[in-house]
Amino acid sequence: MGEHFPTTGPHLERYARVLPAVEINSSFYRPHRPGTYARWRDSVPETFRFAVKVPKVITHELRLRDAREPLERFLGEAGHLEVKLGCLLVQLPPSLQHEPETARAFFQSLRERTSVDVVCEPRHRTWFTDEARRVLDAARIRYVRADPPAVSAPQPPDAEVVYYRLHGSPKMYYSEYSQTFLEALSVEIAGHEQAGRRVWCIFDNTAEGAALPNALALLHLDARRPE
Repeated sequence: MGEHFPTTGPHLERYARVLPAVEINSSFYRPHRPGTYARWRDSVPETFRFAVKVPKVITHELRLRDAREPLERFLGEAGHLEVKLGCLLVQLPPSLQHEPETARAFFQSLRERTSVDVVCEPRHRTWFTDEARRVLDAARIRYVRADPPAVSAPQPPDAEVVYYRLHGSPKMYYSEYSQTFLEALSVEIAGHEQAGRRVWCIFDNTAEGAALPNALALLHLDARRPE
């Protein structure tokens, strides 16, 4: 895929000349220094945006409880992206059930500390109830549109931010999406954009390198779309 990218400059800088956004997944596993976020911020165009994944110590170890200190530390670090911080991703473990008071306290605490768009990728069926949706809606937290979906549930209502997270289907992390799928997705994205929604589309089918060609193919389809 090298022919699609400039041949000089750091990796992120070359990436950002072609693609408009990136999801930082490494923040889930380890913290990054404020200076690292600042360097990333300064190496991309003004219109480029970052989505940053909330650390697993918050979601998987503390399981949203008593997370004020690591949450504030994380937000302080990622905040060095400044206006280029476009979204925060909260991915929950499959074993984490929805507990209304815990969820309400955590997401309200998060919302009080940032005005950035926040999306949640729950993976337990109890998060796909009307009660759980009300809790997330109250803090302006939006559901990720994951493929394949973690559970069989209706799509959440359209909101001001739409975040597709495409893991690969039928084999998660491996399968490449077909041209037919991408064409339908491009039409769907166009509808959201025409309605004024902020749309993210992240390809997570990275195990055998399918994510990049899928992203470039979708970008090509979007470029061909009539104004």
